Amino acid sequence: MAEGKAEVGGIIGNPNKPGAAWASEGWDVSLRDRAVGCADNYLIDLRAAVIVDVEATRAIRQAEVGAARTMIERTQDRFGIHPERLTADSAYGSAEMLGWLVNERAIEPHIPVFDKSAREDGTFARDDVAYDPETEIYRCPAGKVLTSTGTLVNDEATLLYRASKRDCDICELKPQCCPKMPARKVPRSIYESARDVARGIARTEAYVTSRRERKKIEMLFAHLKRILRLDRLRLRGPCGAHDEFLLAATAQNLRKLAKLIPVPAPMRTPTVKSPTSSTLSAQSERTWLDSQPSTVRGSRHCPALKTEEGYGMASAIRNKAE
Repeated sequence: MAEGKAEVGGIIGNPNKPGAAWASEGWDVSLRDRAVGCADNYLIDLRAAVIVDVEATRAIRQAEVGAARTMIERTQDRFGIHPERLTADSAYGSAEMLGWLVNERAIEPHIPVFDKSAREDGTFARDDVAYDPETEIYRCPAGKVLTSTGTLVNDEATLLYRASKRDCDICELKPQCCPKMPARKVPRSIYESARDVARGIARTEAYVTSRRERKKIEMLFAHLKRILRLDRLRLRGPCGAHDEFLLAATAQNLRKLAKLIPVPAPMRTPTVKSPTSSTLSAQSERTWLDSQPSTVRGSRHCPALKTEEGYGMASAIRNKAE
């Protein structure tokens, strides 16, 4: 399955309406002063590109990620559908979301990991520090150990691993590792194992296929705005936005259903064998003979004229009369 969202500025120009939020992306900078809208979230089946569930949220990332979890749970409760994989953009690649997918729902996250650990100053990044899952310690490129006290920080979602200052002071790689810090420090999320699963999936061919199939949901959003012209909402509040999004998704599914149902083969009309020329000639002779007076047709005492030979004689008589 795939999850995506589109921002619809139905409540543009009036930020006082309930459910309104400043759009964070997808709007022209010149319209920033009136870019207030809702987000339309779709959960679709990638095989048939059919919309499975719809959710209207505020146009912020946290609400959109929460909508994805709501739709997955609601789809399983209503239809008994449990997806094997989920495809989405990097906005859904947060550590908490990946942990929920992998650890609680056993769903393969075909999602880019939301990661800002890369460094551009040429120093060692977090990926250069190896983690040992058995001993739960990090080892720097010089082979020194980074340990953690077990204290959770950042909303109790991150562990801090620190190296010894004594080891870092005499290390030759300190200018490339932590030139502005007394010792190297590495944060590790409590959902890092799920993030590692997502990183491993990103190196497979199935991930490439999922990224290509994800275009289907973008096409649905393009159809929503360009064809159905749903770039502005008419109803108030989150419930009104949800009703409009639900009706639009129903229209898109009906359009898809019309394409999936095979067109019945046209019914063949029974062919009537056309009479031959000889049959037409015999019929015309009979018609002409029946219209003639009794002297030509013959009487009841001459039944021979009623046979095929008689009709042939009548033809000769007609040709002579004409």
